[in-house]
Amino acid sequence: MTAIKNVLLTGASGTVGFEILHHLCKLLDRFKITVFDLDNKKSRKKLLKFKDKVEVVFGDITQKDNLIEVCKNKDYVIHIAALIPPIADDLPELAYKINAIGTRNLVENLEKYSPNTFFIYSSSISVYGDRLLNPLINVGDDIKASEGDEYAVTKIAAEDIIQNSKLDWTIFRLTAIMGNHKVSKLMFHMPLETSMEICTPRDTGLAFVLALVHQNQLSKRIFNLGGGECCRTLYSDFLIESFNIFGMGGVDFPKKCFAEKNFHCGYYEDGHKLEDILKFRHDSISDYYNHEKKKVSIIQRYITKAISKRIKKRLLNKSEPYQAFIKSDKKMIKRFFNIT
Repeated sequence: MTAIKNVLLTGASGTVGFEILHHLCKLLDRFKITVFDLDNKKSRKKLLKFKDKVEVVFGDITQKDNLIEVCKNKDYVIHIAALIPPIADDLPELAYKINAIGTRNLVENLEKYSPNTFFIYSSSISVYGDRLLNPLINVGDDIKASEGDEYAVTKIAAEDIIQNSKLDWTIFRLTAIMGNHKVSKLMFHMPLETSMEICTPRDTGLAFVLALVHQNQLSKRIFNLGGGECCRTLYSDFLIESFNIFGMGGVDFPKKCFAEKNFHCGYYEDGHKLEDILKFRHDSISDYYNHEKKKVSIIQRYITKAISKRIKKRLLNKSEPYQAFIKSDKKMIKRFFNIT
């Protein structure tokens, strides 16, 4: 009989983390699960429902001593916890403390208490920086955060900590994970011509869980995690389809609302390498759109359509490129636009 292995999952209350938790709960005959998350209303509401199936521990990843107990006797660690944009970009010091220092705290405790653990880390496509003119991305490409992308800075730092650790590890650089996505000012940071490859939370979560049984093939390697060719589109087309689903009408914003450079995203040219090992892909971008359509009732669409002009006006006020343009902010104009 195969011995049950101990798994630690951080960030289980987030979109991807929660999918991972659901997948893990189907494998309780093989894995004993501990989840570690920040103690707040959201995480308690989502995670305490699982307390009869998994060990739920609340704490602060920036406090090294909070991690000692959960780092003992672990065979696998799936590290998802992070402060994400736009908050990460607005609060760069906090983002670095959580995403980089928090990762270091976790790694150092594991080196001491579970030195043989396999560490699986969730990084980001943002580490490649602006790929608008060169959208085909491979793991060996240079990494460089775009100006103002503090989240990418923290992910690059965390990757460096992991690669220089004494642990066995693998790093998945996630593409745009679409599902439960909230509209924010980042909507206007991405140029409309951006090549965009998505992956659903369900497929992404499955990839992390399947990684547990493919350590030999993943060990000390970095992979690009994306949905593949069936999940590719242009950002302009993605917005058109999304606005239509929610009853927002056309993407009819004034000129200079959307940045012309300095974001990230692209197509993962080597994304098949992870798929060849894990076989995690099931959803297409059409599946994502259909899933979103099911969330929106006819009444919701009707109401949204009736007030769409007001919603777009409110969104327009969130556009930092547009605000930079109308205020003639030279520094921000240089960041967002191609100056000739």
